[in-house]
Amino acid sequence: MCSHYEAPSPHQVAEAFGVELFDQGRLDLWPGYIGPFLRRPDGRADDNDSPATMEVLTGSFGLIPSWSKDSKIARSTYNARSETAAEKPSFRHAWRQAQHCIIPAVAIYEPDWRTGKAIATRIARADGELLGIAGLWEQWRDPSTDQILNSYTMLTVNADDHDESPLVS
Repeated sequence: MCSHYEAPSPHQVAEAFGVELFDQGRLDLWPGYIGPFLRRPDGRADDNDSPATMEVLTGSFGLIPSWSKDSKIARSTYNARSETAAEKPSFRHAWRQAQHCIIPAVAIYEPDWRTGKAIATRIARADGELLGIAGLWEQWRDPSTDQILNSYTMLTVNADDHDESPLVS
């Protein structure tokens, strides 16, 4: 499970994906932190008749379903198994509405247990280019403030000898 990753700078995202610059706080991201993700404009599902344009948004790392009473659920919804996302209540709406996104990353961090203790291991592309991690996104309205918050999760696939692995391009 990927619970920690390094987000690229706004300039890196703009250059790699051809999107507008955006405000970004932390680059070292954990569940509940605000990070960037890319989606089709207006959240449209993929359409083969139109050019593949993207827009960048920021949101909570950890998907917050529309029915959630608070944002704390993001601490446990930062990964969605691609083989079960359609059935899980937390991810079902985003999956069925094809609310796909790309999460830009410089690197992900996974625990290495070979010593018996978890040691964070940085995984990045050898050529230094950005990772594009498949994800789902959702909008949530905070019932106490009426504020809209975007959120996103990484789609994962089964990985031999490991719990799960992000779906990376």
